[in-house]
Amino acid sequence: MQELLDELEHRRIAGKPVRFWLRDDDAVKPSAALSRFNTLTERYSIPTTLAVIPENTGKALVENLSHMKHINIAVHGWSHKNHAPENEKKQELGSHRSSELVLAELSRGLSKLSALYKDRFVPLLVPPWNRIADDLVDSLADIGFTGLSTFGHEKPAVIKMMNTHVDLIDWKGTRGGRESDQLVGEFIKIMRATEKPVGFLTHHLVHDELAWRFIEDFFEMTKHHDGCCWMSSREVLDETLPNPGFPA
Repeated sequence: MQELLDELEHRRIAGKPVRFWLRDDDAVKPSAALSRFNTLTERYSIPTTLAVIPENTGKALVENLSHMKHINIAVHGWSHKNHAPENEKKQELGSHRSSELVLAELSRGLSKLSALYKDRFVPLLVPPWNRIADDLVDSLADIGFTGLSTFGHEKPAVIKMMNTHVDLIDWKGTRGGRESDQLVGEFIKIMRATEKPVGFLTHHLVHDELAWRFIEDFFEMTKHHDGCCWMSSREVLDETLPNPGFPA
């Protein structure tokens, strides 16, 4: 973590703090893992966006989150079901079904979560597996979305893009937390490549102790450091910055 601390100190001295935002995916119902995650983010006052899968969620999660004022809710597809064939990467929002059907499901998801969470809801779409067909992106604003969040470098789009850039989980290996040195290196690379908020992606349901330890260390380092600040997804959405990407 020392390298990251050094980078934050350079930012503090230069008067150019980096901005972070946090997205956690796959919430549906209360769980021990979600409670642990929410307790941790509340302890450090980290603004958090939970990407909730609309189809099977309901009042149990609403009641569980009712006292967590630091949490906003985004739309995580509709059902998080894969509609791609076995020889393709998993996609719910791909081109395998009609755009009319997919957009109708997303509209239902937006309406459902908006009604459940009211002023805590943000009209932000988080595609399952971070994949969405290009023609769907062009129609998201028409059904009420104001932002789209996938993973990696932002590309120009007709809708506000606010991606996550560093993924806590080693999906191709242990499927638990990645090593601290790898994560720190990625954070520094992204911080040096853009002035836009840097998105940190977590998945509470699959965190192992390595993942939990990094999260807590990262929150401890960043929460009160003048070289950075944490933003809510609503604050990021409200920014009026242009939408081009940044170099890899």
